[in-house]
Amino acid sequence: ARSVLCNDPDMYEIPVNVPVDTVKLRIEKTVIRRIPNEAFYYLVDLKYLWVTYNCVANIDISSFYNLKQLHELRLDGNLLSTFPWESLAEMPNLRTLDLHNNKMTSIPADAGRYLRNLTYLDISSNKLTTLPSDLIDIWPPFSEAVLPKNTDILATQRVILGLQDNPWFCDCRISKLIEFSKIVDNSLVLLDPLVSCSGPESLAGILFQRAELEQCLKPSVMTSATKITSPLGSNVLLRCDATGYPTPQLTWTRSDNIPVNYTVIQETPGEGVRWSIISLTGISYKDAGEYRCKAKNLAGMSEAAVTVTVVGVVTTTMSPQKYGRKQGAEGQNTTQEESKQEPEKTTTPLPTTPTTTGLRGEDTQSTEEIRKKGEDALLNTASMVEQNVTVENLRVISETDERVTLTWKTVNATSNSAVTVLYSKYGEKEMLPLSTDSSKNKVTIDGLQPYTQYMACVSPKGVPPTEEQCIIFSTDRLNEDSSSQFSILILASSAACVIVLPLIFFLLYKVLKLRVKPKTAKEADLAKETYVKFETLSLKPRTVNAGEQLWARRYTDESERLLLCSRSSMDSQMTFKSEGSRSEYLC
Repeated sequence: ARSVLCNDPDMYEIPVNVPVDTVKLRIEKTVIRRIPNEAFYYLVDLKYLWVTYNCVANIDISSFYNLKQLHELRLDGNLLSTFPWESLAEMPNLRTLDLHNNKMTSIPADAGRYLRNLTYLDISSNKLTTLPSDLIDIWPPFSEAVLPKNTDILATQRVILGLQDNPWFCDCRISKLIEFSKIVDNSLVLLDPLVSCSGPESLAGILFQRAELEQCLKPSVMTSATKITSPLGSNVLLRCDATGYPTPQLTWTRSDNIPVNYTVIQETPGEGVRWSIISLTGISYKDAGEYRCKAKNLAGMSEAAVTVTVVGVVTTTMSPQKYGRKQGAEGQNTTQEESKQEPEKTTTPLPTTPTTTGLRGEDTQSTEEIRKKGEDALLNTASMVEQNVTVENLRVISETDERVTLTWKTVNATSNSAVTVLYSKYGEKEMLPLSTDSSKNKVTIDGLQPYTQYMACVSPKGVPPTEEQCIIFSTDRLNEDSSSQFSILILASSAACVIVLPLIFFLLYKVLKLRVKPKTAKEADLAKETYVKFETLSLKPRTVNAGEQLWARRYTDESERLLLCSRSSMDSQMTFKSEGSRSEYLC
């Protein structure tokens, strides 16, 4: 079995003159930055390929083409930010894949289909924060469905996984992985069982074995009705409810891509539950169509649709001149009063589209429920309006890059009066509600993004906010104290530079003057006698015969192998001890 080592620090390309019968190839501590297409296609017997501690940052999909016998692939200690997982299909016998100490930030979900044959995967010391849930479901031993139940070999085979030294963000996406880390004596073995969380802040530093997380639940969304038929000019409320974990976010869209410019209200009554209502006031024919409610969280997305049909009456006028002409033709008995008679009017119900005709009979019960909800909302609104409660003088009293405090004045308010606080980024249609204390006229909004413009509205509960009850603010203002302190710091630094720099230049001048002080003749003669002339030693050039190969074979001792550093050094020493005095080929 031929083993080849390439560790020239000036090597910048994958060598192409490797003997075809090589079984183990090690390329270590070079400046190679890329593995090109079909770089090893002629090494059909290669079983071990180590490209470790180089500068490899790019690997093509077909870089490992024709390596059908490869059993072990080590790429640790490089600069890989991504890895072509599709290339594993070219290596059906691969069992060991080492990618530790690189710069990978994510692993795609479809990588799981290429990991089925691996028994050793090391992705430690990277920049991974999470793993896709589909990857955990596909790759054994996470999914028991993948393992044949009657195969004792696969059932007893253990998979070794390296996860340590990554900034893991512990949420429900890796909850299954965390649960597996708590099981002892299973088919999954961690290289380092003391894997810890880096985020969120509440779980920072907590070991996987002590973290308690809930599993992600894909959103489930449903609407109050699937089809609604409403007369022209009426008010319609569309509602959808969603469940999932984490609590899903709801958005309304139209199937015809027309922007939804209506009032949208959302609330979260409990963990994992959220509902949203969109209000269509004074609907016209252009409001007819399909409205989609989309729910999205970390586990996925789902949607439900509502079809709105608008019906109305169209007045047509029939001219009386036809009858006048006919009567005139018969006996010319048409009088002046008859010629001035009012035109006849007919009313005809018109649906917006022929496809929605007859929907009123299909969803009568759903339509009645929506109308009752609309009437209740109108009654609540009317009760609030009767109290003549108004909100005035809305203003910002304190503002930072992540927090703002609003205050306002409530007129004609009673002890039972309540207000609604809504806020959103400036320009967004959906506004988020904020819970407030009815006894206070002040609220603080946290969690804002720096350097962003927002709009906030405060109105009596149940009453849409007016323009005077809204305010626009931004989080890009600097604190006056910090700016004044910054100005003082700049002035102090400038003054220090003016005073200190001349002193430094003066000291440098004195030092240089002492260094270049001319020597006396006696000191010059003494210096000449101190130095000894050395001759340059060089090896005698070696001649190469025309028929001799460029490969040199020599026996290496253990001292040379100790020059290899880091993890590859340990692997080299173990290889030397196992191979005894077997020779190694150097490229």
